[in-house]
Amino acid sequence: MSTVTMSRINKVYENGFQAIHDLDLDIADQEFLVLVGPSGCGKSTALRMMAGLESISGGELRIGDRVVNDVEPKDRDIAMVFQNYALYPHMTVYQNIGFALKLAKVPKQEIDSRVRKAANILELTSLLDRKPGLLSGGQRQRVAMGRAIVRQPAAFLMDEPLSNLDAKLRVQMRAEIAALQRELAVTTVYVTHDQVEAMTMGDRVAVLKDGHLQQVDTPQNLYDRPVNVFVGAFIGSPSMNLYEARIDLTDGGATVLLGDTSLAVPPAVLAARPALRGYDGRSVIVGMRPEDFEDAAMVPDDTTGRELTSMVTLVESLGSEIMVHFTIDARIVDSGDPDAEEAGSSSNAVGRFHPRSRARMRESVTVAVATENMHFFDHESRVGIWN
Repeated sequence: MSTVTMSRINKVYENGFQAIHDLDLDIADQEFLVLVGPSGCGKSTALRMMAGLESISGGELRIGDRVVNDVEPKDRDIAMVFQNYALYPHMTVYQNIGFALKLAKVPKQEIDSRVRKAANILELTSLLDRKPGLLSGGQRQRVAMGRAIVRQPAAFLMDEPLSNLDAKLRVQMRAEIAALQRELAVTTVYVTHDQVEAMTMGDRVAVLKDGHLQQVDTPQNLYDRPVNVFVGAFIGSPSMNLYEARIDLTDGGATVLLGDTSLAVPPAVLAARPALRGYDGRSVIVGMRPEDFEDAAMVPDDTTGRELTSMVTLVESLGSEIMVHFTIDARIVDSGDPDAEEAGSSSNAVGRFHPRSRARMRESVTVAVATENMHFFDHESRVGIWN
């Protein structure tokens, strides 16, 4: 069993700054867990505490059945892959991959067997005699992965290993790492600030903000049932559109007043979120994902009562879809992400439209809203409204 368990873990630095607050995480044997959040949220600090590179101020850390709070990094049976690869420039690929085994005084024959097996898995066999300076970024990352694999650890810890690669190579490498982890069946904790990377790689994703764990769940559940405004906005690209609105109950359903526009919400939404019945006539935060906006001219069904008319401010063509920016006369809500758009009285919305949409800059467009997919959050606590 190669589980990793963090129980009420805290990290407080000498200057009094608390980077991690009562972090509870149970990472199952063979699971691929991704820690994600904005810069400074504590995800790398949490990983470094698992590795033994940061001391633990409070709580208990277990790897398998052992409490490892005070165990030296070399004795924790983990392998770490760093952002900057940390390869020895004067050593060949073969020597870099096998160096940790050499230090551990593993017999030469076994070192050779493990190194060549890892090189074969990572398609590095033809590069074993080269030095890092002659390798591409992707090849260097494979060497760093190989060095971790040969140790046959209880867990892999990966700290933003793809951040130095170009966009195309990142996509390729994240697929390779995910496939490799499943092939090796090694418990893996992976840190990234890229939520697309997190969603595509992890069995589960843990979202952190300011050192607090916000939610840990499968990627799809994070997307469909975010526990609060921050998670709702952070997960998804482009980000969820968030506005102040008022909800009024009707016979069987509800309407959402978004600025001067009234949008009909079907009864199924109230059935799925019974707590909404307690918000009749009250202000709420409404979230709408870009894919829940569409050019009404491209929707075959009747969208009466679920439309708003707006002015297009920008059109971004991506070939298979277009991103249409338009204005909504409602107050935007700050998601809590430092990189998010600030609140304002009239705000920009982003819709993911059909590529044949006739939406044009500085022209009016009628937008159909999939109100059945709206997200609702309490105006004060910013927590999702469900049961």
